[in-house]
Amino acid sequence: MTPLRLVVRQSRIRLPPSFRSLTSASAPEPTSTFCRAAYGTLFALTAGVGAIYYFDSRAAIHRYLIAPLIRNVLDPESAHKLAVSVLENGLGPRDMLPDDERLTTELWGQTLSNPIGLAAGFDKDGRAIDGLFNLGFGWVEVGSVTPKPQPGNPRPRVFHLPEDSALINRYGFPSQGLISVLSRLRARLPAFPSTNDESWASLRQGRLLVINLGKNKESPQQSPDDFVAGVHAFAPYADVLVVNVSSPNTPGLRCVTVLFDDSSFFLLTESPGDSGLQQRDLLVHLLRSVVQARDEAAASSTRRPKLVLKISPDLDSHGVSDIADTVGAVKGIDGVIVSNTTVQRPAHLHNANRAEQGGLSGAPLQPLSLKVVRDLRKRLPAHVPIIGCGGISSGADALAFARAGASCVQLYTVFGYDGVGACRRIKDELTEELVRSDTTWRSVVEQAVRENAAAAPSESVAVQQLIHQAEELQAVLNELGERMSGDAASGLAPA
Repeated sequence: MTPLRLVVRQSRIRLPPSFRSLTSASAPEPTSTFCRAAYGTLFALTAGVGAIYYFDSRAAIHRYLIAPLIRNVLDPESAHKLAVSVLENGLGPRDMLPDDERLTTELWGQTLSNPIGLAAGFDKDGRAIDGLFNLGFGWVEVGSVTPKPQPGNPRPRVFHLPEDSALINRYGFPSQGLISVLSRLRARLPAFPSTNDESWASLRQGRLLVINLGKNKESPQQSPDDFVAGVHAFAPYADVLVVNVSSPNTPGLRCVTVLFDDSSFFLLTESPGDSGLQQRDLLVHLLRSVVQARDEAAASSTRRPKLVLKISPDLDSHGVSDIADTVGAVKGIDGVIVSNTTVQRPAHLHNANRAEQGGLSGAPLQPLSLKVVRDLRKRLPAHVPIIGCGGISSGADALAFARAGASCVQLYTVFGYDGVGACRRIKDELTEELVRSDTTWRSVVEQAVRENAAAAPSESVAVQQLIHQAEELQAVLNELGERMSGDAASGLAPA
């Protein structure tokens, strides 16, 4: 027998049972008690972290780990898109705590569970509405939505200023367009309405769904048609419609120039004497058009959304006065949001991105926006609420806006920096502030409005205002007629 055959035959020898058991005992299986314990511990830790992530939006993991990690690994726009996608697909956490009764507020006769809203700009196309409401916001604003799809401005167009707790963006209304957003709003509606929540477009009792309307870049600057189209489309699906005439990144809304100031860096500011669609005559025409469109849409629907105007924080006292007069003159405007981003650059900004063109938001905007709220509150009657927005990052900030007369407030930049727990954190801080003062949000707002709101004009004063406006309009028409006559005469004259 050859050696090879001997080896093969030996490999087939069967060992005695006692020897086999002895051998197997000396070589433990991988699934020993130690391994099972390790796997169990790992599973418990994973499940625990997952539960903390999903059921506690206040957890430090969101504010101090996930948000900074995403912000430092991805560029600002990619991080923004990732956040929207996570919330769209139901992967975001939830605010499981009920709102404290001290946070209850009233807006247009409706009771909201809390006054903290999310401003437009985060969910531009209505992709993550329910994911955002799950974070505890009392007001979620979608948009800005333009009638036609448009890409917005070239990238890069978003810039972090972390040392300043600020952000600069020049998105320029990137939008998938009216039809795309409309399809998502329709898809949210239940096939068989069964509760009173359907009376709210948000489908959540005590929460408001808001659509922010913008205009396409190529549309005529002075035409209200884009806003009218938005009102007709979204009126049946929104609790509130916002007319956005204050973006610094879209031609015709705000006219912006670049100046050089004493602090040795660029200061972006509005052109004197020209505030785009915020100019009084154009704004009156625009607002009357959208009010008419809203009323037409409401005639064939069970819903009549509120109309709110969103203005710039860069208006001077004269501009604020014009806004107040316009809102008073156009019956049907239900409120004002103060404010959009600013084109100013405060001297104390540190980050190099401060020189980038676009709208500045975050902490540096807070004093500008708060000043306009105070000024406008003195010029608007009590029945026209103000929604404060700009640099709010704490409960104390929110309370400062309430004391200035704002009925609700909105967040944006702090949501990007702090992550999904920003709303719950600010609500908790606000509750602590109210407990210390032994008051409620509603009481603070009511007192501020009572002390600061303009008195409603008497009937005789209102008539005089209408007569004055008619005289101004007649003067403009006369001047236009004279110019046209002069142009026609010069055209007929011999060369």
